Amino acid sequence: MLMFTTAGAAGLFLVGAQQAQAATVTAQSGDTVSELADKYGVSIDSIEKANDIDATTHLIFAGQNYEIPDGTDTTTAQAVQAQQQASAAQAQQAASTVQQAAQTQQATTAAATTTAASGSTYDQFIAAGGTAELWNTIVMPESGGNANAVSPNGYHGLGQTKESWGYGSVASQTAGMLNYATSRYGSVSGAVAFRQSNGSW
Repeated sequence: MLMFTTAGAAGLFLVGAQQAQAATVTAQSGDTVSELADKYGVSIDSIEKANDIDATTHLIFAGQNYEIPDGTDTTTAQAVQAQQQASAAQAQQAASTVQQAAQTQQATTAAATTTAASGSTYDQFIAAGGTAELWNTIVMPESGGNANAVSPNGYHGLGQTKESWGYGSVASQTAGMLNYATSRYGSVSGAVAFRQSNGSW
């Protein structure tokens, strides 16, 4: 009777159905436990436990029948690998969810800006002498393009002010904003630059 270790020859010839289900195979010359495990998709440990093979020597014998388990018994290393793969998949899914949320927020913001820019308030604002830069940099952050907006602190209109120009029609509010921008900051561009640097105007 011949005796082989896991360091034996690479040739593998098995008798029995080659499937990931419980099976009985007859070891041939050159077979090793590790080759049986690879061939049937199970762990070395599971084969050795099923057949009372010494885990320190890994010896199997040519001509002897060995039970191949159904593959449900995995080694600790395989279990750890499966857990790591699951964790990685969960992390990837979480990252994807965050990315989708960010994209949704961007789309919502873009839609709101587009709606405001194409609405009659914006048209009236531009017709009254307002600029797209003033609208995007001051009007939208301050009032969201709502001529009737009132803040909890009592600021009114498109440009959010307590002055009289914060009331009335879009045209009158626009004229008031332009006058305020010129008188306080020297120009509309100056007002825009101040708003961008300080978050208020």
